[in-house]
Amino acid sequence: MIAVCGEALVDLLPTGPDSYRAAPGGSPANTAVALARLGTPVALLARLSGDGFGALLRRHLADNGVDLAAAVAAAEPSSLAIVSRDASGAASYRFVMDGTADWQWTDDELALPEGAVAVHTGSLALAKAPAVERFLLRARASATVSVDPNLRPALLTSLDDARRDVERWVALADVFKASSEDLALLHPGEDPLRVARSWRDRGAAVVVVTGGADGAHVLVGDEVLHAPGRRVDVVDTVGAGDTFTAGFLSVLHARGLLGGRLDAVTPDDARAALDVGLRAAAVTCSRPGADPPRADELPD
Repeated sequence: MIAVCGEALVDLLPTGPDSYRAAPGGSPANTAVALARLGTPVALLARLSGDGFGALLRRHLADNGVDLAAAVAAAEPSSLAIVSRDASGAASYRFVMDGTADWQWTDDELALPEGAVAVHTGSLALAKAPAVERFLLRARASATVSVDPNLRPALLTSLDDARRDVERWVALADVFKASSEDLALLHPGEDPLRVARSWRDRGAAVVVVTGGADGAHVLVGDEVLHAPGRRVDVVDTVGAGDTFTAGFLSVLHARGLLGGRLDAVTPDDARAALDVGLRAAAVTCSRPGADPPRADELPD
């Protein structure tokens, strides 16, 4: 089993100039749903509100086969992400999150579920809830740690603070995945692969850099592998990076590689994980909202 820790919030997706549709979202929750749809056992550690949006999230997660035994029934309201799309379908977000459920974690609420060989986290919960980072420190004694910072520029108070946060998370992670947007924000003008190599040297066994239509690179050992993006008619990019992460981790899980520091991962393993991640993300881009594919929907 893979445990995913972090926010489950509601995306308000535009359906017209002044209308929106409520859809389940949140980067960690999207990753958990994508893992479940790809056939990987997954549990979500989330704080789910008792309001109507929380009921929508709980139903969506359970219906997709995500184990919610470790989810917290939260008294606070659900977080919201108001989504905008540009002409290419790329998504941007404005958040409603003051005093909401996702950021109120305590140490007592976070424990690795029995049978979990890996824990994945990132995005807002890791940045806003210090208990989540402390949970990673405890969990890495027995589980592989995967991190996707998934930085939100509108919510950053300081780039220097964000850089320090990322350097700490890299040192905690066995798999560290960042997008080209993350790298451009943190290290503008620098060679992304040079930055990725520095992250690998700080301790992450596998470093992945995704580049949208340009595909993705993965660094494992001394190898740098690249695979191009899949051609697809893009509806929007909501959930695409989360789906990539799920596809990548699903291959490592299926090959029995999770549960430690990933010293046994080979370039062949990384190449296979890269391929599934890109194929899965392409399907998500072809559909509105975070709607990852099931295993039988992956293109050849």
